Amino acid sequence: MASTTIKKLSIWSLTSLVVGSMIGAGIFSLPATFGRATGGLGALIAWVIAGGGMLMLALVFQSLALRKPELNSGVYIYAQKGFGDYAGFASAIGFWAGACIGSVSYFVLIKSTLGAFFPALGEGNTLPAVLIASAVLWSFHFLVLRGVKEAAAINTVATIAKVIPIFIFIIVLVFAFKSDVFMLNFWGDLPVSAAADLTHLDDYGYVGHAATDIAPVVGTESLFTQIRSTMLVTVFVFVGIEGASVYSRYAQNRKHVGIATVLGFIGVLCLLILVTVLSYGVLLRPELAALRQPSMAGVLEYIVGPWGAVFISVGLIISVMGAYLSWTLLAAEVLFSAAQSGLIPKVFTTENRNGVPSSAVWMTNIFIQVFLLITLFTDYAFQLALELTSSLVLIPYLLVAAYGVKLAKTGEGYAPTEVSAQKKEWVIAVIAMLYAVLMVYAGGLKYILLSAVIYGPGTLLFIMAKREQNQAVFTPVERGFFIIALAAAAIAIYCLYSGVINV
Repeated sequence: MASTTIKKLSIWSLTSLVVGSMIGAGIFSLPATFGRATGGLGALIAWVIAGGGMLMLALVFQSLALRKPELNSGVYIYAQKGFGDYAGFASAIGFWAGACIGSVSYFVLIKSTLGAFFPALGEGNTLPAVLIASAVLWSFHFLVLRGVKEAAAINTVATIAKVIPIFIFIIVLVFAFKSDVFMLNFWGDLPVSAAADLTHLDDYGYVGHAATDIAPVVGTESLFTQIRSTMLVTVFVFVGIEGASVYSRYAQNRKHVGIATVLGFIGVLCLLILVTVLSYGVLLRPELAALRQPSMAGVLEYIVGPWGAVFISVGLIISVMGAYLSWTLLAAEVLFSAAQSGLIPKVFTTENRNGVPSSAVWMTNIFIQVFLLITLFTDYAFQLALELTSSLVLIPYLLVAAYGVKLAKTGEGYAPTEVSAQKKEWVIAVIAMLYAVLMVYAGGLKYILLSAVIYGPGTLLFIMAKREQNQAVFTPVERGFFIIALAAAAIAIYCLYSGVINV
């Protein structure tokens, strides 16, 4: 059945897709994740950088939705139209793999959450945890196959349900906030005198840890190093900003795509900042760093008692299940649209009677299942999935921003009277592109190499698609990029084998 038979999505449904995709595991892990990396000042600066950069990217998505309304599934199609088929393929496969691995992080965090009550689940990477996650994975698989519209409706309900505990968490922290605790956390390094005095720390709620446990976060890291340590985390919590753009073919009105993107982004940014900053006013940085994930549960438990941990844990499970549904839809939609554009084999254009890209859904969930099994052999499964997801989606984001720069520079899609708008949108796109480059640098060489393990061998799908169409596979420039990706993948595999890179 053709996808045109599916009911169109309203602006609120599109906004819900953006919010539902962005609010998942990441926000519930922020207190400990930021506590390990930086203090209050570093966190504020990190959110200014991340919020400003991602706002520019959201505005680029909004601009491109208006300038190129005929282009659907913008997360990759902009790269293809701007820089050729291989760039489009790299954007599609990178975003798809990032969405899949992001879904794995959701499963890991759910099992880690339940592990606080059922020790057999550990940190989410034990055999019982993987078996339960696999059962949930395939249950959602068949739900998605019933129809995109039905899944989107469930996502809207889940989005509302998961925002409620986050709001309650923020309200409780506002009343529990202590300015003196926040100031001790402000610079990121606890004064040595305070670190050595456990009695003094008890006055601020730091209980039950030896002085040696405090030492790792009492060091002399520079503010720059602290901020850099948060960068991939901030990217991860913003992944999903492209949700409305990916689903642009379902929009009732193309103008709603850009509006939904900006509305969803601003709302989620406010929640992220409040959750992070308010936590610094409740517990000292060493204790935040010591919390198990989801660390929001530990913060609330400290304030209100054990029921707080249970409350946040239930909210997290609802949140993650809704976000997982959104990401499964996003990942499958990108594969389906890339196949329609001739970037991957045409088998992925197959739709079932409900108008769902069934082959793409199967491919997506098989990949997730494989990566779930890999988590059995990783020490820090959640952190690996979080940072690898961020690294993978940065290339698609960079190419979207670069296409915005190209359009604004050439004037394509602009009326002769829109000179001022053209200049403004060029500046916005340049800032978004520079932000993406900065995030790639902040992520470090490890995750660039691990990403190449997806990009390099994954190019086989691109080769198969080109041969189906009896076309030349690469241009000379594209061949050079492919050789670089393949070499980086080989280096990454060797580093994993030799132990140079640990996961």
